[in-house]
Amino acid sequence: MSSVKVHPIVKSSALIGEGPVWEESEQTLLFVDIIGQKIHRWSPATNHIQSVETADTVGFAVPRRSGGYVAGVGRSIVAVDWQTHKVTSLVEVDEDKPNNRLNDGKADPSGRLLTGTMLKDYPSGERKQGALFSVAPDLTVTKHLSQVDISNGMDWSEDQKTFFYIDSLALTVDAFDHDPSTGHIGNRRVVCHIQEGEGIPDGMTLDAEGRLWVACYDGGRVLNIDPATGVRLKTISLPVTKTTSCCFGGPDYSDLYVTSASLGLSQSESKQQPLAGSTFRVTGLGVKGRPSYAFSG
Repeated sequence: MSSVKVHPIVKSSALIGEGPVWEESEQTLLFVDIIGQKIHRWSPATNHIQSVETADTVGFAVPRRSGGYVAGVGRSIVAVDWQTHKVTSLVEVDEDKPNNRLNDGKADPSGRLLTGTMLKDYPSGERKQGALFSVAPDLTVTKHLSQVDISNGMDWSEDQKTFFYIDSLALTVDAFDHDPSTGHIGNRRVVCHIQEGEGIPDGMTLDAEGRLWVACYDGGRVLNIDPATGVRLKTISLPVTKTTSCCFGGPDYSDLYVTSASLGLSQSESKQQPLAGSTFRVTGLGVKGRPSYAFSG
């Protein structure tokens, strides 16, 4: 049995570290600080971190097949040129909801971008103001879900026939039938309920065996869940409570990278959690992940 170890690798005290993506071509980890308004890229080979400022909240950043990245800044999908730090708006969502912002986002296996919104100043204001969108390579926007509280973790099964999704305040991980040719989703059902004391489901990834890994905000853990049964296979505890998201990476995808937040901790909690806002690498899990996808627009 392998020995699981948790290592802090980027001690950046992010306000809300989120959206880790392993870039295979660069062997680097991409992630964002939503409230810190920065996209970060960390190299394990050099332990060097590079950053681009976004001038508004940034919910996610993912590689773009044509080069650079696309990111969710405010309510806009933007193109990011890493060399020049130039940020160019491509398309906007939720035009009628100026108090919303983009949150988590990922590219699907076909190169579409999936991303969702939430109320910017949650928890004040009305519930269920968010939505889930897809952005096609030609920048056509399709709304798939409305009445969303906090659009969060997402991933696809290996055969692309199932889409997994988290609306955090529902305290569930849901599954949909997914049509890879059109991106259409339907037949929503609950895969598992997050239990009291486990925290709030946030970012998520799947491993190569199709099992879920769910970061639980205010739970200080990542849950490994069998989507067929909802059974917890493993619980990975971290030395911070506000764990936000996770992805597999490293040369053979056997490392799990986990982001965290420091925003919202009291003074005493901050003293007890000096690593809050850091990004962690978990080794010895005995499983491997899969490469991420790039946006083809």
